[in-house]
Amino acid sequence: MPVSNEIDTPRGLARVDTDLPGRPATALLVLGHGAGGSVDAPDLLAVRDAAVAAGLAVVRVTQPYRVAGRRAPAPAGHLDEAWVAVLAALRERYADVTTVVVGGRSSGARVACRTARAVGAVGVVALAFPLHPPGRPERSRAAELDTGLPTLVVNGDRDPFGMPEPGAAVQVVSRAGETHDLRRDPPGTAAAVRDWLHAQGWADN
Repeated sequence: MPVSNEIDTPRGLARVDTDLPGRPATALLVLGHGAGGSVDAPDLLAVRDAAVAAGLAVVRVTQPYRVAGRRAPAPAGHLDEAWVAVLAALRERYADVTTVVVGGRSSGARVACRTARAVGAVGVVALAFPLHPPGRPERSRAAELDTGLPTLVVNGDRDPFGMPEPGAAVQVVSRAGETHDLRRDPPGTAAAVRDWLHAQGWADN
């Protein structure tokens, strides 16, 4: 069972749900939720289970606006500010785990990308990265993926928010038949994340 508690941020209280492996953690994986969703989304839960089984400590972060009961997302700057504060607290809490990987789904993936350098992450896991608003490919957010850090994108090939292109540090996994919610095969999505984490040297077999 995850351990839940709250962390104070400049934007209010954030909630963190933590799952630890049964052995010393190889890395800390911190995941954020989608704009109107929760940390209990099927893909996030599947990734949590796979990562914990592979030796990582996994923390799912609920942004302050969701803790306060609001569904409409806070402005990007507020999301980033709260996320950075949570990561600073987690780094103190798990000071013995020096490898930190950040990520999330949709809006949470964007936050992780935008702040990855600031929080000292070694890599990013982006689930259902919303490349552009539906029907608006000219409003690309591809630049957010350009962190220079190893980045895994897992998107459905039917996602109306688009499919990012791979780059020098960006690996893209296309999930056949999946839309933005990645609900058809969460274990398959989680396996792609686990394999990538292992390839980077951040997960056990």
